[in-house]
Amino acid sequence: MTTITLKINERTKAGKAFLEFSKSFLQESKAVTVVEESPYKPEFVAKIRRAEKQKGIVVNPKDVWGSLGLK
Repeated sequence: MTTITLKINERTKAGKAFLEFSKSFLQESKAVTVVEESPYKPEFVAKIRRAEKQKGIVVNPKDVWGSLGLK
């Protein structure tokens, strides 16, 4: 098995076209597997996901220190 890594700028017209073509063409193929890797560490991603689920703190702009319990 051979692994090929491509860096594609999905903001460009050619990059968008290549991604669309490769996704539609390679999904039908059984000989090629597309693996998309995140540039972020899994621990960092998990930390961000946990933070998204938590409720934020509501801060009163007229009493910031009091809102944070620091008065």
